[in-house]
Amino acid sequence: MSSAIPFNSSPLPRFTVRILYVLVLAILLISHACSFVPSAPLLIRSPPSPRRRLASSPSRRRLPPFVTSLLASDSSHALPYPVRVAVLGGGNFALALASTVARNGVGTTLLVRDAETAASINSDRRHPRYMSDLALPPAVSATADPEVALKSATYIIHAVPVQYSRAFLRQIASHVPPHTPVLSASKGIETTSLGFMNEILEEELGTEREYAFLSGPSFAREIMECLATAVVVASTDKQLASDLADLLSSPTFRVFTSSDVTGVEVGGSVKNVIAISSGICEGLNLGMNAQASLVTRGCAEMRRLGLYMGAEPSTLAGLSGVGDTFGTCFGPLSRNRAFGVRLGKGETMAEILADTNEVAEGVDTAFALVDLIKGKSKGYRLDLKYPIIFGVRNILEGKLDAREGLEGIMGSPMRHESYEQTKECIQI
Repeated sequence: MSSAIPFNSSPLPRFTVRILYVLVLAILLISHACSFVPSAPLLIRSPPSPRRRLASSPSRRRLPPFVTSLLASDSSHALPYPVRVAVLGGGNFALALASTVARNGVGTTLLVRDAETAASINSDRRHPRYMSDLALPPAVSATADPEVALKSATYIIHAVPVQYSRAFLRQIASHVPPHTPVLSASKGIETTSLGFMNEILEEELGTEREYAFLSGPSFAREIMECLATAVVVASTDKQLASDLADLLSSPTFRVFTSSDVTGVEVGGSVKNVIAISSGICEGLNLGMNAQASLVTRGCAEMRRLGLYMGAEPSTLAGLSGVGDTFGTCFGPLSRNRAFGVRLGKGETMAEILADTNEVAEGVDTAFALVDLIKGKSKGYRLDLKYPIIFGVRNILEGKLDAREGLEGIMGSPMRHESYEQTKECIQI
């Protein structure tokens, strides 16, 4: 009788099959990732969104369905390609955002004020007045005709200063395609209605579309120069926020998402007023101790107002709150800080406004914030709860000179430094 061991023709054990499956999957994923290795050296870079990468690269080999599903995010649909973006406005930040989108290979049209400026941008690849030393990407074009800019836009980016937004939107509203989502990069409060941009947009463009709001420490020149920048996009539509993050993100422009629209808008507005106070402190040569203390207490006022209006504490402590405040209060490119410095050196608001062609949103916002707080408040002695916001307005109005105003703020009653307030217990 033969002693040979018979050949076992039964299937491989289940755990062996699983190991082989994992190994094959790993090889496919590694080979796929290697085909997208970025060329930029030593950048803090994550690969482009898998959804965008897969949707925009039809020439690459088709991946097995299970690999595609693993690479995809949890979003329910891919960005529509080809995408076309219209950017409303021709100022510094409009140019920066248009360049950011265009560098990702997306056709971008700037809607500017006049045909002469549009022609200059299209022929010279740079704006004739704003950041004219920096060239725009080839994918950026410009027009003064709203129908041309908007007729086939997939997304619209609004970058017109808040105080001019309502009139501008009314002029172009009939050209805005139905249901096209709008991303607002404008920060502040309208002085006439005391409304934030989310209210202005819905009133002028309707509620039958989705809106998102961008904020964070983001100087336009640094964005144009491709210096590392991080911002947040907030929307009640999480899918829209995710899609816009895909649209804008690059190795040097990182976009986080949020659903806290109120927090992002409050932070983006109040920080400009705090920056004016920081500049005043700098103009008076009061030192960094005083400046840092002033900015910190300004953030406490931002938090108080934000919580009362329903913002999340984490938002106010994030990029659109404290982050944007730091950049605006201490950054050399900050228009609001520079405005405050000139106030601190003895110039009046009227003198500074007559001598500049750039908008310092904090000036109008300081007036609007005080009116907003007074209108919503049920308390008294609001100047003690918001000494910096009220103090900046008094200085702007000429009721106090810069030194008197700062001395008044520094002379405010000392009390417990409370940052533990919650939405339930905060009072405006």
